[in-house]
Amino acid sequence: MLKQDQLIVQSKLEDLTQVQQWFDNFCSASQLPWLESVFDQVNLALAEGFTNAVRHAHAHLPTDTPIEIDLLLWQEKLEVQVWDMGEPFNPDELVEPEPGTLSVGGYGWFLMRRLANNVDYERSDSGRNCLRIVKRSTDS
Repeated sequence: MLKQDQLIVQSKLEDLTQVQQWFDNFCSASQLPWLESVFDQVNLALAEGFTNAVRHAHAHLPTDTPIEIDLLLWQEKLEVQVWDMGEPFNPDELVEPEPGTLSVGGYGWFLMRRLANNVDYERSDSGRNCLRIVKRSTDS
């Protein structure tokens, strides 16, 4: 692993600005050319993951409930982990909305899966949920 960092913020949509500035600083300092070329994709996936944690996982929790975000960088991949304390859900049960139709919710999961090489969501033994987004330097 080349580099890693962690940010803990509250469950407030306003904190998205802080999350994205932190992510930008992390990527800019990394000086890996491939990271610059995928920055927008990962930044959008991170924004979607964070806002989903605030709006859905922590919807019924106090706004001071922390959301932990970990960034892990290797020479060939970047991993983003968004940790929440909400009730778990099974993303395999989500039905992808048909193109051209309007639907409330459900788009974010499919958007993240298109932006990244791998996206998964699982409950840890500590009772927290981890959304893991992986983007590789190549599409392999």
